[in-house]
Amino acid sequence: MASEQEEIARFPSVLHPRDLAEAWTFKRLFDTEAIYVAGGTLLRTQWESGVATMPRQVIDLSSIPGLTGIAADEDAIAIGALTTLGECRNDPLLIEHYPMLVEAFKSIAAHSIRNSATIGGNIASRVGDCLPALIACRAEFEWCTGLSQLRESASEWVERLHVQSPKPSNLLTRIFLPFMNQNRTAPVKFGAYHKVGRREAFTPSVVTVAMSGSLKPDGAIKEVVIAAGGGQTIPQRMHAAEKALKGRLPDRELLIEVHGHVEKQFVPKTDPLVSDAYRRKTAANLVAAALWREFVREEGEGYGAKQID
Repeated sequence: MASEQEEIARFPSVLHPRDLAEAWTFKRLFDTEAIYVAGGTLLRTQWESGVATMPRQVIDLSSIPGLTGIAADEDAIAIGALTTLGECRNDPLLIEHYPMLVEAFKSIAAHSIRNSATIGGNIASRVGDCLPALIACRAEFEWCTGLSQLRESASEWVERLHVQSPKPSNLLTRIFLPFMNQNRTAPVKFGAYHKVGRREAFTPSVVTVAMSGSLKPDGAIKEVVIAAGGGQTIPQRMHAAEKALKGRLPDRELLIEVHGHVEKQFVPKTDPLVSDAYRRKTAANLVAAALWREFVREEGEGYGAKQID
């Protein structure tokens, strides 16, 4: 039987930084032997399942001021990284301006988990189900890098993850969502978020896709962002599909072309239960179906813009 000392050694020690600078210093000092923790819901699951190794130290961010809450200025909605998914789901600003993102929050875990899990933790996992939606919403992330702040788009961040590891000491502090369609002459918007899991509710994702864009006066697509992820896959921009859609009026032939681009470009991680081929096909089906619903008024009536309020 393990001694009391051995049992205690199984669990990490907890560091309680007073501010961002101290948290960043702890991480720089202990490097891979320490990890930032807020809600910790996903980390506990990974430790228990053996997916991730329990570190020697955890850096508890919960006492650092200024990392919670949702507020708006003239240009963007700012979300503190320690704001819970439950708060994000019920926030009036997000419901009004980013209903697609709210749908993503609703699809993550159960109610009790969303009341503890933070948006920053979902992002920092690199495979969180809200990430495709944040990419499609053109979100920007603000990171504490020690003595300064770094701000980059969600799209740029995930694309860097595919080619290099980010500095582990960098600490996510805020998420910015730009205001769109702020006057009556702004372009019509469209958007969609879909998650497929192995059962109907409270399930890990197999595939998640999100898209958003704007239209020209004639109904052609002016701008579009499409992202796909799910499971243990770091989300990816579907650049070829975006390029094919830009400047064109969607029709059956175009959707077939887009389907092919997504199926070819999406490179998901496989696992013993779901193959990468299934994930690619599912992502392509979800994107094509979402575009069909957005632009087909009724069977046989042709295509047109449908505004999302």
